[in-house]
Amino acid sequence: MSDPYETTEAHLDRLLGRALNSFDLPDRLVERLGTALAHSSSLYTTHHNPAAGVWRETHRHTYLLADGGSVSLWELSYRPEGDRAVRHEVFPSKAETCLAVARLFGESAAGAVPDPVPLAGEEDPYDDASALGALFASAAPVPRHREYVVEDSADHARRVLRRAENPDRPGERVAALLRAAYGHQITQAFGTRQALPNGRDAGFNLYEHAFVLLDGTELSLWEVEHTATPDGRHMCEVYESEAVARGAMELRARVG
Repeated sequence: MSDPYETTEAHLDRLLGRALNSFDLPDRLVERLGTALAHSSSLYTTHHNPAAGVWRETHRHTYLLADGGSVSLWELSYRPEGDRAVRHEVFPSKAETCLAVARLFGESAAGAVPDPVPLAGEEDPYDDASALGALFASAAPVPRHREYVVEDSADHARRVLRRAENPDRPGERVAALLRAAYGHQITQAFGTRQALPNGRDAGFNLYEHAFVLLDGTELSLWEVEHTATPDGRHMCEVYESEAVARGAMELRARVG
């Protein structure tokens, strides 16, 4: 049984540590798995036949990565005939798992799919993303174009919120969520200088601070930096949505 409180890093270390063939996994795949933020494991097929001395199971471990993608590892657990010790091997695809079943149990690859019938409730084929569907049913996916910086992201979020001067800035609910920020990316969404009604020019910049949380969800803060203040000083405002942030900039430009 897997520990429901086990971290993804610990789960992956345990999986690769017990696999007899983990050194055969492609280096690039192992590097990508090193960015895993969350995981989901399920028993895919099982074949227990004590009379014939057959015991094997196929598990599917799916990982949500920091780049928004997901990959699966297929684990074959089995007992050799006449041996009670369980062996583990891990593969990057179901096809390779089928070949391993054929090698270990003398079955044709066509007959090792990878075991007779998927368990009830498991349909085949199904893609990597659906394996995490239940786990992240209410979570927005991390966009694939994101390139997150994994460095003091929770502290970065705290500093963004701290410098916000608008009364309707995000409150404690958002601040609490961002304490679990794992990575972040800053993108300038807009920048201009504009004449105010009083004839003075003011600068406006809009930045998106996108955060990925430990559970794989994404949350953005929208920061407006402007000089549309009575004394022309620099001011920061922070909002939870782009639409509200742009509306605030438009209002500032109108009233000066």
